[in-house]
Amino acid sequence: MSEVVIGQESSRPLEGKRVLVTRAVQQAGKLSDGLSAHGAIPVEVPVLEIQPPDSYEPLDAALRKIDNFHWLILTSANTVKAMAARCQVLGVEFGDAEHVKVAAVGSATAEAARKAGFRVTVVPDAYHSEGLVASLREAAVGEALGGKRVLLARAKVARDVIPEELKRVGAQMTVVDAYQTGLPDGARELLVAALGEGVDAATFTSSSSVRNLAEVARESGVAFPLTGAAGAVPGFSIGPVTSATMREFGWEPAGEASVSDIPALIVAVVQGLAVGG
Repeated sequence: MSEVVIGQESSRPLEGKRVLVTRAVQQAGKLSDGLSAHGAIPVEVPVLEIQPPDSYEPLDAALRKIDNFHWLILTSANTVKAMAARCQVLGVEFGDAEHVKVAAVGSATAEAARKAGFRVTVVPDAYHSEGLVASLREAAVGEALGGKRVLLARAKVARDVIPEELKRVGAQMTVVDAYQTGLPDGARELLVAALGEGVDAATFTSSSSVRNLAEVARESGVAFPLTGAAGAVPGFSIGPVTSATMREFGWEPAGEASVSDIPALIVAVVQGLAVGG
């Protein structure tokens, strides 16, 4: 990752800043490493744990009949991982379904999908559900969605923007849970310990991370939004959907990534803390 330099300041503008990282254990590395590269001290308090869905039957049934679909929509790297794992269990070779087009909600999802053997056709400019719907509806996609059979694989708890909007244009939607998220053991203790030492900022990479941190704070008897010795802890969001969830919980974002990915989130943290001191 390239270094961020603001004016003539150090290329380690976060030197000594303690930044809360709320991602799942398996996913925290990229954000933590990027923050460290700019001098920050990542404080990992995972409030998400990736878990299997309540049942694999709907996903398995769809994968066994993947040839029946025209489109597959992948909403996260977690979805890709779950789909690839189930394909392996079932002996399904997605590469054999050459006519099935794949849409990925963002560059990280697309990268994970390509590595897993999926041929990605559409990646929106705006990395959220609305952006994906807009991209799918553009004429450049090459075909109308009316009457097309679309498989949407996603987390158990997710917004309904994609299925509702695509149904509106006549797509035949099949929506299946690929995974679900839960609270990991030990989150309360980690949060209390982190706040005991102090944090200078918090980062959020999904609406679930906001909701789950709020739940962990409530269970720990900690005020939410978080506060520190200097007052309110600035919170940084990966994109507009996550920012909206922060506001629902009364936490106005101190910064928002210009593009909904980890590098842009790190830039937002650098810029926000540099401005705010």
